[in-house]
Amino acid sequence: MSGAGVTARLGPAERAEALAALANTEHQVLVVGGGVVGAGVALDAVTRGLSVGLVEARDFGSGTSSRSSKLIHGGLRYLEQLNVGLVREALGERSLLLQRIAPHLVHPVSFLFPFTHHGWERFYVGAGVAAYDMLGFSLGQTRGLPRHRQLTRGAALRVAPALKRSALTGALLYWDARVDDARYVVMLVRTAAGYGAHAASRTQVTGFLREGERVTGVRAVDLESGAELEIRAQQVVNATGVWTDEIQAMVGGRGTINVRASKGVHLVVPRDRIHSGSGIILRTPFSVLFVIPWGRHWIIGTTDTDWSLDKAHPAASRTDIDYVLGQVNRLLAVPLTGDDVEGVYAGLRPLLAGESESTSKLSREHTVAHPVPGLVMIAGGKYTTYRLMARDAVDAVAHGLDGRVAPSCTDAVPVIGADGYVALWNARYSLARSSGLHVARIEHLLHRYGSLTGEVLGLIAAEPGLGKPLAGADDYLRAEIVYAASHEGARHLDDVLARRTHVSIETWDRGLSVAGEAAALMAGPMRWKSRQVAREVENYRARVEAERASQDAETDQDADAIRLGAPDIVPVVDNGAVGV
Repeated sequence: MSGAGVTARLGPAERAEALAALANTEHQVLVVGGGVVGAGVALDAVTRGLSVGLVEARDFGSGTSSRSSKLIHGGLRYLEQLNVGLVREALGERSLLLQRIAPHLVHPVSFLFPFTHHGWERFYVGAGVAAYDMLGFSLGQTRGLPRHRQLTRGAALRVAPALKRSALTGALLYWDARVDDARYVVMLVRTAAGYGAHAASRTQVTGFLREGERVTGVRAVDLESGAELEIRAQQVVNATGVWTDEIQAMVGGRGTINVRASKGVHLVVPRDRIHSGSGIILRTPFSVLFVIPWGRHWIIGTTDTDWSLDKAHPAASRTDIDYVLGQVNRLLAVPLTGDDVEGVYAGLRPLLAGESESTSKLSREHTVAHPVPGLVMIAGGKYTTYRLMARDAVDAVAHGLDGRVAPSCTDAVPVIGADGYVALWNARYSLARSSGLHVARIEHLLHRYGSLTGEVLGLIAAEPGLGKPLAGADDYLRAEIVYAASHEGARHLDDVLARRTHVSIETWDRGLSVAGEAAALMAGPMRWKSRQVAREVENYRARVEAERASQDAETDQDADAIRLGAPDIVPVVDNGAVGV
């Protein structure tokens, strides 16, 4: 066990070591699914003293966990539904993430809630947000999150001049938090690895090992090499989100958990297209819409519609994009058009399903099931409460293991990069001087790597050319691409441009002009030959072209068919449980 003081690399050599350990050693816990919940389960289990393995069919966080609204929040609409317990849990987690677990990755953000009616709306919404604040403060929330403020129409327009004067009667300003969702997942996996977990991406489960009724492990395939593995474990945890039903089908019999996928579409537009000093939240006919500050951009979303097509690459249609633009334009003095959209992404929420409810009304609570001996299922929930989901799943694992298992301690376990972050932030000007980088670059690195920033700076010190920005995506340094491959488990170009960075949604050409440079930088740590570099670039180009074409389609079915025209660079095995 390495412990939190040791930086865990997730490079090619470490992946090979993890696969060998998974194949040769029975673990107490094997987690299937490398999203935020699966990564959280691995960390919870390993910090209770259990031996842990983690496998993911694609890249870590490549499903729902990299395509969220990127918010850490209690959920005002759940409070309106009188689900006080869920809101209280989520606000408690928000407090922990901001103050202790990941202050380098989770940051406060303000939102303006415009009123469109006189009198009753100010009282109604104000009372709800007051309760929201009260719950937050009762849970120890202090850092960076002031209480909400009621604003007149004039004051609201001073905060957000982009709003139409006629579209609001006043507003309320309140605070929540945002997170780089994909980066957070990778940091969670690295933290778990630092405590001794063996984690491998691009490793697909194809079936279960059984002894009678009991599950004793999984059959899997290393998708990079084609090698088949048998991974033995005393308890297997399914944390595959929207693929939960497929895992249940492998076990056989009627599933104990029914998950429905709800598609959420987000648009990315340049920051100068909306003049506002805070984020904005507004009601829509079906849910709520957020306008979220995101560096030099805004993220606008989301939709909430049923999705039953390809789960690995949910496609945004022209109808989705027009809907989001239409909703946000109800408030903007200068409307947005399709020409303002830099990036688009779609994700699927794994909702616990009823028989005939619309997805917007399905539960965001989670459930844990133990359908057969040796197998634990965890599903539902929301990003903010991943740690509680993980705790509950490992509690169920503990019940199935002989011997005593310690209680969860992840409320006191910082994510890697958190320890020492505040001190480094205070020293950012001296770091800038010693590194030769502008202080804005140092701040960017600290917000992405925390106290691991020194590792990135070390790459630059050894090879000064890595301190230059990417041509065509100058928010990111060349060193960050190398680091993603050598330390952060990135195996392919898409992993870097879509998740370790967000070039794919933050540039007008979706990262096409950067692809060659980034692939060449990855070639060193990945030991790629020129043929593989060219293959990576061509695969990424095909993906971008397919996504753009799908976003011109009118229906989900047409968009899905177009998007599937660009296959993954490492296809999963079609065994009836694709994507698991």
